[in-house]
Amino acid sequence: MGLLSDPNRRRALISLLTRLNSPICVVCYMAGVAWFMGLAFEPFTLRTYMSENAMGSTMVEERFPAGERALTTGREFSAHKKKAGGMPVDWLVKTMQARGLEVFTQRFSRKLPFPDENKERYMVKGTNVYGILRAPRAPRTEALVLSAPCTPGDSNNQAVGLLLGLAQYFRNQIYWAKDIIFLVNEHDLIGMQAWLEGYHHTNTTGMDWSPLQGRGGSIQAALSLELSSDVITSMDLVLEGLNGQLPNLDLANLFYAFCQKIGVLCTIQGKLQRNDWDSVSGYSHSVQTMMLMVMKQASGRPWGDHGLFLRYHIEAASIKGINSFRQYKTDVTTIGRSESPTPVLLLLPHAVTLSLCLHWVLHASLRPPRRVLSVLTPLVISHLTGVALYTLPIQFQEMAVEQFPVSETEAVVLTAIGVYTAGLALPHNTHRLLSGEGTEQGWRVLKLVAVLYLAVLLGCTALINFSLGFILALTLVPVAAFVTPHVPKVLSAFILVILSPACTLLFSVFFFQELQELPVSFQEGWLLYLSVISQGILDHFLYGSLVYPLIALLVYPCWLLFWNILFWK
Repeated sequence: MGLLSDPNRRRALISLLTRLNSPICVVCYMAGVAWFMGLAFEPFTLRTYMSENAMGSTMVEERFPAGERALTTGREFSAHKKKAGGMPVDWLVKTMQARGLEVFTQRFSRKLPFPDENKERYMVKGTNVYGILRAPRAPRTEALVLSAPCTPGDSNNQAVGLLLGLAQYFRNQIYWAKDIIFLVNEHDLIGMQAWLEGYHHTNTTGMDWSPLQGRGGSIQAALSLELSSDVITSMDLVLEGLNGQLPNLDLANLFYAFCQKIGVLCTIQGKLQRNDWDSVSGYSHSVQTMMLMVMKQASGRPWGDHGLFLRYHIEAASIKGINSFRQYKTDVTTIGRSESPTPVLLLLPHAVTLSLCLHWVLHASLRPPRRVLSVLTPLVISHLTGVALYTLPIQFQEMAVEQFPVSETEAVVLTAIGVYTAGLALPHNTHRLLSGEGTEQGWRVLKLVAVLYLAVLLGCTALINFSLGFILALTLVPVAAFVTPHVPKVLSAFILVILSPACTLLFSVFFFQELQELPVSFQEGWLLYLSVISQGILDHFLYGSLVYPLIALLVYPCWLLFWNILFWK
């Protein structure tokens, strides 16, 4: 306290912090990045463990003798699906009823805000079929869900066959303490969203669906099956859900323990764990696996049907059968038997927070600028630009289609890019609105506000989606640290554009393809980039993903404030 109350010592401390401002920011930034990369180093991480003993793999007996029957059922499902030209509802209802389940259907429809060119759909209509196996020895207050999506073509037929095989096997057991719901949903995530909204009596997306006639207890956990081959070499565990949500770690560890117990390969991000963690190649493999999960989680989209359960606080995961490790083979019978957070990111905003405190200490004695308008105008215009980026692409698609030879999807994406690019003219438009030029105090106060804004934004984003917060901090913290009106304009503007949200997304597309070992050319990457933008907008309006509104309404306006500071006169 004496150090802060003594004016001489306080001035000496301020002088010291002023001189060390840049080195301290750089050290904090590099330490945060280094610590994060250290998460891929095995001695720094915890091995898989079980925090709840009741979930141990030794507490159950794994038997499933109906593997061949499940494959036969999958082939029958495939034949009826081809005959019906889609979901074979009548056949599924009869088959589930023959297995002793209470069977119900749900119809749903959804008009997309613009056509989904990836899956070639605009007006979606479908039917979900589900059967309930009632718990014979419990009050039926809780339930589990096993689901398999009905997808076009020949994919995932084996998963439906396995699901029905499990239903028949479970029907003969008497020790179930929870209802078990067997669900076959049509149109992947859209059908799952309709079923979950109907089950929980909510409608957050504006979808039309018929009320559910049968319900089980409160859903405690869910598992989605995706199998597209009779021969499976490994089971890939998919965890990333909507808005970066992840299930409880016990669920992942439980499945991993089961796979180890029955001799099935378990992969994460399609990659096997390696034992040579102390080698360069081993560490590189771990980094690649970790960054794949970071990129998927940061996207905010659900990477399987399980991803929509997490918003209802239901622990869920998807299991995908992979046929890529030819030296290993696993049959459907074996598959039927199988059925951390870290404070490191806080180091990155510390550089922003430190810069904020130093700005406040250095300029607290300054008198408020005479023209409050010089600070309010950039704030207002930046956020109005963000609102335009959020609303105009959907609202102007029909006008764009009438005026230009483009499709609805292309009109939405190009409008978004056009609004985003128009925001770069913000400094010039802002100065035209001002009476006179901005003051030296004006840009300092604006940067103080922008840095505080960024610190709060990164902190809140990290709480919701850790990976997205990390990527944003990685690119925006250097911007907040170096930008002033006195740095070289051309070079700084180039760096600022490179570190902008749009370019970060573009680089992420190429980086993700490299991580998947599927490199693409610039033209292919650009098409993927446009597709990612359209899918991000669709995910927001269809499932409630928060990434698009977060970028449009908060991150982009915050970046525009730093862009305005660079061109401050």
